[in-house]
Amino acid sequence: MHVVATAGHVDHGKSTLIRALTGIETDRWAEERRRGLTIDLGFAWTALPSGREVSFVDVPGHERFLSNTLAGLGPAPIVCFVVAADEGWRAQSADHRDAVAALGIDRGLIVLTRADRTDEDRRAEVTAQVRRELARTGLAVAPVVAVSAVTGEGMDALRVALDAVLAQTPTPDAATRRRLWIDRAFTISGAGTVVTGTLGAGTLRRGDRLRLVGAELDAQVAVRGLQSREESVEELSPVARAAVNLRGVPADRIGRGDALVDADAWHLTDTVDVRRATGDGAASLPEQAVAHIGTAAVPVHVRPFDDEHARLVLARALPLAVADRLVLRGSGAHAVLGGVHVLDVDPPGLDRRGDGRRRAATLAAMPWRGDAAVEVARRGAMRESELRRFGVGIPEPLPATLCRRGAWLVATETLARWRDELGKAVDRVHREQPLAPGLTRGAALTLLGLPDPALLDAVVSEASLVADDGHLRSPGAARGLGAAETSIAVLEERLGRSPFDAPEADDLAALGLGARELAAAARQGRVLRLDDGVVLLPTAPALAMRELAALDQPFTTSAARRALGTTRRVAIPLLEHLDARGWTRRLDGSSREVVR
Repeated sequence: MHVVATAGHVDHGKSTLIRALTGIETDRWAEERRRGLTIDLGFAWTALPSGREVSFVDVPGHERFLSNTLAGLGPAPIVCFVVAADEGWRAQSADHRDAVAALGIDRGLIVLTRADRTDEDRRAEVTAQVRRELARTGLAVAPVVAVSAVTGEGMDALRVALDAVLAQTPTPDAATRRRLWIDRAFTISGAGTVVTGTLGAGTLRRGDRLRLVGAELDAQVAVRGLQSREESVEELSPVARAAVNLRGVPADRIGRGDALVDADAWHLTDTVDVRRATGDGAASLPEQAVAHIGTAAVPVHVRPFDDEHARLVLARALPLAVADRLVLRGSGAHAVLGGVHVLDVDPPGLDRRGDGRRRAATLAAMPWRGDAAVEVARRGAMRESELRRFGVGIPEPLPATLCRRGAWLVATETLARWRDELGKAVDRVHREQPLAPGLTRGAALTLLGLPDPALLDAVVSEASLVADDGHLRSPGAARGLGAAETSIAVLEERLGRSPFDAPEADDLAALGLGARELAAAARQGRVLRLDDGVVLLPTAPALAMRELAALDQPFTTSAARRALGTTRRVAIPLLEHLDARGWTRRLDGSSREVVR
C-alpha cells in the first residue's frame, strides 16, 4: 500500500483530479462543497494498473488553511504537486513548495491540470517554470504529466507514471516501532471511538495495546478493530491509511496532532536541539513560532545558538526522535519558515555564560541521524533501550569509545575513570583502616554516582577488585591484623592448648582485643565468634563433635560440658552453633543427639 498527498495552489484542481482518479469526493464538509473550496483534509483511494493500492490525502490550497495542509503533507512520503497549466505557478504554489522542501519529501510527480485549456507551447512553458521553482527540492526531477479531469486527457498516463513512482519507493520497515499521527477522531454508533491517520512504519494489529499521547490525554488504549479503505482488516503494514477503533478512551478528548505510539518505545520531550535543513539561517527565526510534525502543530519558543542551530521549547511534549523533521511556521503568519532536523531530544541545561556558543560547537559536530558514542559520552553511560527510544542507532560492532555492560553502554573513558576512582578508594581504606574488610558497596556507589547500582559489578571487575560480603577489597591486600596481630597470636596459642577455655571479656580487653579487632580476625578465619561474647578457634566445632560423638546418645548439656571440660557460658553457645550447622539435634529442653 502507498499514501500520496496532494499539494498546490488553491483552485488548481487538486480535489477534482483525485475525484477523477478514484471516483471519491474528498470534500467532506457541506461548506467545502458550497464554496468549492477545500478547507480540511480529504481522503480517497484506488487501485493502479499494476494492482497497487494507493490512498490519497487531499490538502487545502488556500494560505489560510496552511496548518491543515501541513497536517496532510506531514505523514505522507509521496506528493502529487499540482499546477494548473493555464495559470502556471502561483503564490500558494510557492507556499506548498516550501512546505514540501521543509518536510524533506523527495518522491512524487508533477501534474499539470486543465491541460484542455492550453496548447503544447503553454504546457512546455509551465513545465519549465515549475522545474525552476522546484529546483532546490526533492521534486526537481519528478516526472511531469499533463492531464484534464474534464476530458480525461492524460489520466491513463498519470496512472502509469504514479505506478512507476510507487514502484521505486523503498518499502518502510514493518517491524519497527509505531507512531501514528492522528488526523481525525470521531465516534461510530456501536463501535465507539475511531481515529484515523497515516501509518508510515511498523505494523498495527487488532488487539494491540498502545499509548495515546495527546494534548488532553496520556493513556493506555487497546486496538479494538482496524479498517483501511473502509474494509476491516486484522493487521496493517506501512504505508497505509488506518482507521483504528480504540477501547477505553472518549473521542472528544482526542484531537488532530495526538499520536498512537508503542508504550515504552518513544521519548516524550518538550525541548529539542535542531539544525536548519531548509530556509534562512536559524539566527533569522522569530522568537515565537509554530512547529509542525506529523499532524501536530505546537507553539515553540526559539533560542538560536548560531546560524545553523537552535533550541526549541515546545508548548507540550511530543513523541520525538533524533532525525525527525520539523517544519517551522511563523506564529500568526501563513508562511513556512523552513525545516529543521532534530539532533537531540534530551538536551543538557544551559545555565552558564557561553553555554549557547559551546552548545552550537557540539551540535555542529553531530551527525543529523545521531551518534551513539556522542550521546553516551555526554552522560557516561546509557541504557541501550533509552538510546533506541531517542531514535539513535547502535552500531555493531561497537566503536572503541564504547563498551557494553549488561543492558548498558558505557563510554570507555568513563569506565576507566570509575575504575581508577574505585581502586584508589579501596587502597585508601586498606591503608587507613587496616582492620576494615574493605570499602562498602554503599560507599562505592556514593563515590562513583553510578546511574544504576547494577553497574558497580562491571566497575569492580574492571578494577580487578574482590567483592566479599558487601565489601570491596584488593586481591593483594595484606591479610594481617596490624597492631592486633600479636594479641591474636597469643589468643591462638592459648586456645590451641585449651580449645574450649574461652577467655573472659576482661582477658580480651587486657590483650587489646575489642569488637573491631575480633571481627577482623573472624573475617580472616583466625577466630570463631559465638553468642554471648564467646571466642574460640575455628577448629573448635570439629573438636567438640569428636568428644560429643563418644557420649551415650542422647546427651545432656551437663554431660557435654564435662566432656569438653568447659563451663556453661561456653558450652551452651557452642552447642547452639552445632545445632545451627545441623551437626547436632536438640530433642527437648535438656538433651541432644549427634546427627549421624
